[in-house]
Amino acid sequence: MPELLLELLSEDIPARMQARAAEDLKRLITDRLEKDGLKFESLQTFVTPRRLTLVVDGLPVKTEAVEEDRRGPSKAAPEKAVVGFAKSIGVSVDQLEIRDTGKGEYYFAVVKEDTRQTIDYMPLIVSEAVFNMGWPKSMRWHSTAMTWVRPIQRILAIFDGKPIDDVLQLGLEDKIPGLKFAMNGGLDAAPGELEIPISNRTQGHRFLAPEAFTVKDFADYKAKLKKAHVVLDPAERRKAIWKEAQKLAKAEGLTVKEDDALLAEVAGLVEWPKVFMGRIDEAFMDLPAEVLTTVMRHHQKYFSLVKKDGSLAPRFIVVADTEPDDGGKAITAGNERVLKARLADARFFWDHDRKATLESRVAALEGIIFHAKLGTLAEKVARVQALAAELAPSIPDADVDHVRRAALLSKADLTTEMVKEFPELQGLMGRYYALGDGERPEVAEAVAEHYAPLGPNDRCPAAPVSVAVALADKIDTLCQFWKIGERPTGSKDPFALRRAALGIIRLILENELRLPLRRIFGQADMLHAETPEGIDWDRDEVINGLLAFFADRLKVHLREKGVRHDLIDAVFALSGEDDLVRLMARVESLQAFLDTEDGEHLLTAYKRAANIVRIEEKRDGVSYDGAADAKRFKQPEERDLYERLGRVKAQSGEILKAERFDDAMKILAGLRKPVDVFFDKVTVNCDEAELRENRLKLLSEIRTTMNTVADFSQIEG
Repeated sequence: MPELLLELLSEDIPARMQARAAEDLKRLITDRLEKDGLKFESLQTFVTPRRLTLVVDGLPVKTEAVEEDRRGPSKAAPEKAVVGFAKSIGVSVDQLEIRDTGKGEYYFAVVKEDTRQTIDYMPLIVSEAVFNMGWPKSMRWHSTAMTWVRPIQRILAIFDGKPIDDVLQLGLEDKIPGLKFAMNGGLDAAPGELEIPISNRTQGHRFLAPEAFTVKDFADYKAKLKKAHVVLDPAERRKAIWKEAQKLAKAEGLTVKEDDALLAEVAGLVEWPKVFMGRIDEAFMDLPAEVLTTVMRHHQKYFSLVKKDGSLAPRFIVVADTEPDDGGKAITAGNERVLKARLADARFFWDHDRKATLESRVAALEGIIFHAKLGTLAEKVARVQALAAELAPSIPDADVDHVRRAALLSKADLTTEMVKEFPELQGLMGRYYALGDGERPEVAEAVAEHYAPLGPNDRCPAAPVSVAVALADKIDTLCQFWKIGERPTGSKDPFALRRAALGIIRLILENELRLPLRRIFGQADMLHAETPEGIDWDRDEVINGLLAFFADRLKVHLREKGVRHDLIDAVFALSGEDDLVRLMARVESLQAFLDTEDGEHLLTAYKRAANIVRIEEKRDGVSYDGAADAKRFKQPEERDLYERLGRVKAQSGEILKAERFDDAMKILAGLRKPVDVFFDKVTVNCDEAELRENRLKLLSEIRTTMNTVADFSQIEG
C-alpha cells in the first residue's frame, strides 16, 4: 500500500523543542487523516537538529464512496432552521426527507461522497504540518507572514514512490501571500517572494555531506541519510552516544554520571555524534563538585565522570557533530581550553565570595525585590524566619534557634558572585559558605535543602531544621501570592505555586508531621497581617481557597499511588479535617473498607437513604435532620436500626478521637444488616404523616452517623 514521506528541512531546531515538535506533527497529521477518512497502518515521526520527518505507511490509493444519513431539525422546527440545515449539508430543502424516528418526525439528508484519490488530500495534510505547528517560539525570516521555529530550507514530499511537488505547490501557495513553492527545486521567485523548494530531494550532514540527493521512499531515505552522515532516529543517537561514552570511561576505570536529560539534549544537538574524552586541569579539582558539574553540564553540555569511590574524576565527555581527521585531538584540546577559562571564572567567584561571611550578605537582600506587591527578599526572609520558629515545636527535634539561624541565612547566597553567574547553585553554595563560616552542619544543610523538593522525583528533606525552613518558605510563598490574587489559572502558574503546594504535601506526609493546614496558614497570615498596598483581601477566603487548592494538589500527588480522588474529597469534606497525616489514614481505611462486600453494600444503602431524604425534603420544603422518636416505631426493624445507630455513634466517637480508623470502619460495617433489613421490611413513605416523618428522620440519621467517618455523598459508585 502507498506510503507518504514528508521532511521539513530547516535551520537548527532548538533541542528542547524537538521531542514536542515530533509529537505535535504526529498528532496533527493523525487528526487530519482520520478527519478525511484515510486509514493507515503506521505513522512515525523523527527529528534531528535540522529536519522534522514523518512517514505514514499503508495509506489507500483512493477513498471509498460513502453514503451517510444525517438527521436535522424536527418537522415542527422553524423554516429558518430547516433552510440552515440544508445549506450546511450542501443540498436544497427539496432534497431533504422527512422520516419517523419513533420519537418524532425529523428532516434527513442523504450525503454522498464519491471516490477520491488520496493524493488530492495531500495539500491540506502537508499544510497542517507546515503552518499549524505550535512552536513555543517562532520567527519570521522574510517579508512574508510565514513563521516557523527556524527558516525552512526545503520540503521533501513523496507519495506512493513519486514526488508530489506539483500537487503541493498548487495547494499551499494560497496559504500565505508572497510565499512561493518551487517545483522540482527550481528557483524563480519574483522580488519580495519567499521561495521554498518542494521535491523528492534532500541533503545530508551540513558539513560532511551537504550535496542534495534524490530518494524514492522511507527505506531509501533513511539509508541514504546514514551514508550522508545523518542518524535520523534520536533514540539511535542517544544509544550511540551513551555506548561510546561508557566505552571511553571504562578504558580509564571510570563511570559516566547518568544524566538522561543531558543525554536527550546532546542527542538533539548532533546529527552524526562523535564522542571524545577531555581532561580537567587538576588545579580546579578542589572546587566544590557541584560547581564543576554545573559548569560542564549547563554551559558546555559535557558529561561528568566519577571514580570508583564516587568522587568526581578530572575527566569529561564531549559530543561533537563531525568526523575529525585527527581522531578528535583538536576538538578535545579546544574544549579543554574553553572549560579551563570557565573554571577560572568559577575559581575567582569562589575565592571572592568567601572573603565575606554569609551573614554579612543578608543586608544586601533589602535591594532585591521578591515581588512588586510583596516587598523585598529581606522582608520575605523575616517572614520565613518567624514562621519557621512557629513551626519548629511541631517538628520533632527541630531546635528553634538553629531554625531561626538557617532561615536568616537561607537566601543570602543569592547575593554571591557564584550564584549570580550560576543560578542553578542557589542553596548549594550557601551550604559551602555557611560551613566555611563555622555554622552548625544542620544549619548549613537547611540552607541547601530549603528549596526542596522541587518536583515529584526530587529528594524530600528529612532533617528537622531543613524541614522547618523548607515548609516556612513554601507556606509563605503560597499565602502571600494568594493574598494579592496571583493564583494559578488553567495551565498558567508563573510563580510555581502548584509545585510549592506539592512540596508542602510531601514534606508533611513523608515526615509524618501533625500540622493542621488551617492553623499553619493562619500563622503565616498573622505573621504578616498588613494588607499590601492597593490589595483588598479576606482572611477566611484566602485560607479556604488554599485548603481547596491543597485538596486538588493532594489528588494529583496520590493519583499515581492508586488512591481515588473521591475518597480524598470525602475525607477533606469533614469539618475541620486538615491534618494531612490523619487525612491519609482515614483515606486508606476508607478505601480498604469500600473494597469489602460490607462496604460496597453499605455505600449503596447510604446513597439510597440520602436520595430518599433529599427528594422528600425538597418536596415537603422541610428538613428531616434530627433524632427519630423511638416511641413512634411500629416495626421491630425500625427499632433495631435505631438502636444500632445509637451504638455506632457511642462507640465511634472515642475511636475516631483515638484515630483508630480501621476499627471505626469495622463498627460501620455492623450497620449493613439492619439497614438492609429496614429497606426490605419498612415502607418509608407510608400514609401516616407522623410515622413517615419519623422514618425519614431515621434515614437521615443513617446519613449523619456515617458522615462522622467520611462524607459518603462525595464517593462515586
